[in-house]
Amino acid sequence: MLVLSIDTCDLRGSVALLRDEAVHELLAHETKEEYSSWLLPAVNKVLQTARVRMGDVEGYAAAAGPGSFTGVRVGLTTVKAWAEVYGKPVAAVSRLEAIASQGTGPGKCVAAFVDAQRGQVFGAVYRKEGAALVRVGEEMVMAPGKYVETAAELAAGEKISWASPDARLLSHEGAWKSRERLGEGVEQVSATLAGIIGRMGVKQLKEGRTTDALGLDANYVRRSDAELFWKGGAAHGH
Repeated sequence: MLVLSIDTCDLRGSVALLRDEAVHELLAHETKEEYSSWLLPAVNKVLQTARVRMGDVEGYAAAAGPGSFTGVRVGLTTVKAWAEVYGKPVAAVSRLEAIASQGTGPGKCVAAFVDAQRGQVFGAVYRKEGAALVRVGEEMVMAPGKYVETAAELAAGEKISWASPDARLLSHEGAWKSRERLGEGVEQVSATLAGIIGRMGVKQLKEGRTTDALGLDANYVRRSDAELFWKGGAAHGH
């Protein structure tokens, strides 16, 4: 199965082409160029290098969030257009699950997180069940220290391993009240996720856990600035 995978959730995005679960081509976003101008040329480069056409692609895998509103929206809008034009299925993958899947710690639970800006992190806790990861609770956005406490509560006494491409966010004293909750510390994992998202997407596509252009939705976790501004203005009579 030939699958095109994209992640545009923050500035460390990437695109990948996979044959089944093997990453055939991978290109990372290593500049501050807007995704609206970077994404399509990057996809074309990946396809040309692999000597395949978009019509040959059998499905798409996309990071559906959480992340920046603009980044997530650009990525999903692009994938929706491809799915509609070519009539191919889409696998929507959580960026946090892709991060958690890289964790190699011994814990029964994996707490994944990534920088959400504004002094917060996006996070989610997963329980290992065989080779699968099953999310415990919801994806969340909150201050790092609060996330450590919340993750410990969700793990309900199980040993936790921590994984993040932004391990530094929990590396300083004062980021949490109960330092012992971090145990062996946070494992630094890759922020280049298109290959991992692609492998997870291939599995979903083969199992029929897919969506189409109409059903593909973003998971922003945090409300948009526009929405917060509007609600705040409405609350104050503006």
